[in-house]
Amino acid sequence: MATTSIFSTRLGLLTVLAAAALTACGGSDDDPATYATLNGQAPLVIAHRGASAYYPEETLEAYSLAIAMGVDVIEPDIVSTKDGVLIARHDITLATSTNVADHPEFAARKRAGENGDGEAVAADWFVCDFTLAEIQTLGAKSPNHPAAQVYNGLFKVVTFQQILDLIKQKATETGRTVAVYPETKNPTYHYNLWKSGAIPARLEDTLVAMIKSNGLNSHDAAIFVQSFEPTSLQYMRSIGSVVKQVQLIDAYDVDFKTGLMIYGTSPGNLVYSQPTDWKVAGLTQLFDSMLTPAGLAQIKTYADGIGPWKPMVVPVKCTLDATGACKDLNGNGTFDGYNDAVSQTPTTLIADAHKAGLFVHEYTFRSEKGGYYNVSFDNGGDPVNEYLQHYRLGVDGVFSDAGDTALEARAKYAKEIGR
Repeated sequence: MATTSIFSTRLGLLTVLAAAALTACGGSDDDPATYATLNGQAPLVIAHRGASAYYPEETLEAYSLAIAMGVDVIEPDIVSTKDGVLIARHDITLATSTNVADHPEFAARKRAGENGDGEAVAADWFVCDFTLAEIQTLGAKSPNHPAAQVYNGLFKVVTFQQILDLIKQKATETGRTVAVYPETKNPTYHYNLWKSGAIPARLEDTLVAMIKSNGLNSHDAAIFVQSFEPTSLQYMRSIGSVVKQVQLIDAYDVDFKTGLMIYGTSPGNLVYSQPTDWKVAGLTQLFDSMLTPAGLAQIKTYADGIGPWKPMVVPVKCTLDATGACKDLNGNGTFDGYNDAVSQTPTTLIADAHKAGLFVHEYTFRSEKGGYYNVSFDNGGDPVNEYLQHYRLGVDGVFSDAGDTALEARAKYAKEIGR
């Protein structure tokens, strides 16, 4: 089937859904008396890498589909090519999200390196070794969504500017502007590339220049900029960026036996337990220090919101059997993380963040059955129930791979509170 007909069919099926979502979630949703969000408005639905549950992530097709669904925001990850062009890819390597391995002309480019956070990569193709022209000969792939993998190789890698142009085009066509939410990926890694001469400009310098040239450098503009590394956000402020900024917060894993987050200082754990820029600077604090009132107050000095992992808001915990092992609650013969875990009492993170004047955008919500971190057992495998759980707590936004489901849940929540 041709790419255009695939895309047209999908958009046609979503026309009614998009209209319903806009009706349910627009207009009077700004009543400050009805929502427990920081600004009193309806929580944002942020299309994580576009409609990545349906099409290969970070492609124009995935972003176009998300906009057609009626999402509020589309999210690209930003990395730099060899010639300094910002493209939308989640990783600094290419094997997982493109068909580069099928291109014999690039076979000799495969090499060892690191993943951007200091972990060794035995062999892969690195974005910084390719020009934009070379990158755009590749087809995009979905790393983790079966429905999207049907379209592997059909769509191209796109630039950040192409995404901004898409937003402008859709605004002209529909009269509705969707916000953009770029993440500076692996800023320390990119800084070192720039210092070594491997790329022509610092990632943040290029991004801020693009924000300014596209008329987005205003705190009220339809843009958020996010990063796991505080110094990336702080640097952008220092060079004149005034857009809304978001500090992402990570952890190594969930301890399903205790319901607590795992932060560790061993090399394997530290990669996700501490911002890379802090590690390079020799600091000992971990991401969990950001979750305290003092940590939130510090974030407020350079950011407008936080992006925590969802178990930091609603912890999950397994039920232990007589041997102390996690029980297989769903009866499929093995313990499967969220699928066999039960939600616990929510933390005070949303309330604490709001008290500090920070909004909260949680990541990442998915809709597929199963999936180690998808939907907890007590939510019955229904992602709508999980969204409702978080909307009721006053979360300001959710990163979703399936924006249509997030919108469905938001409409249900609006009705629940009398909207």
